Amino acid sequence: MHEPTAEDQSEPRRPVVWVTGGGSGMGRASALTAASRGWRVALSGRRPDRLRAVAREVEGSGGEALTLPGDVRRIEDVTESAAAIERRWGRLDGLVLAAGANSPRRTWADQDLAELEDIVGTNLVSVARVVQLALPQLRRSAGVVVVVSSYAGWRFSPGAGVAYSASKTALASLCQSLNAQEAASGVRACHLCPGDVDTDFLAQRPEVPGVEARSVMLTADDIARAVQFVLDAPAHVRVDELVISPVSQH
Repeated sequence: MHEPTAEDQSEPRRPVVWVTGGGSGMGRASALTAASRGWRVALSGRRPDRLRAVAREVEGSGGEALTLPGDVRRIEDVTESAAAIERRWGRLDGLVLAAGANSPRRTWADQDLAELEDIVGTNLVSVARVVQLALPQLRRSAGVVVVVSSYAGWRFSPGAGVAYSASKTALASLCQSLNAQEAASGVRACHLCPGDVDTDFLAQRPEVPGVEARSVMLTADDIARAVQFVLDAPAHVRVDELVISPVSQH
């Protein structure tokens, strides 16, 4: 919630993580977990009220948060967010990409092409956009990138949808290219593939799961712990891909 200002150089240089989709679900949980481990947290998302609420949670527990309202699909917003982090803290050590989209229309028979473009734009192009603009800072810190993908990005999942499956599968290649090309600068990327998770994102399914189905799914906190495992890995360790699923996953 702080306005971007020059960092007081007398403060300890705590690591900084930028979380997209930070206002809810897995992004929110990842931000709160990182803050509890001493990370400063920059929160991106399209809903300023949600971002402010998460920032209050972070600051209420003694952490530091910076809210960055905007749309990852807009290069102007992402450019300003990267610059604001640089102005405020002068560093970026981690990037958690948790913004995502899907639609109840998931088959070739019923999908809408405008929705397909939006899903691919959010799930794939926007990830590349944020990474591209964050890389100069990440190179300086030998930072880590956690791309929150999907079980459908690891193994074909018939119900996930044409656009969602294609965009999430492509994230594996994006992470591999980062690891192949940025190893010399110490930048590491993880393709994190969660199975069924009980979050608001389930509302985008053609049939929204009920209480019983949700009770056996992963929680956002489960994913946050996996994200933090990757963020906390020593600089010489790279977690290329991590699949986490409930025992009920089909």
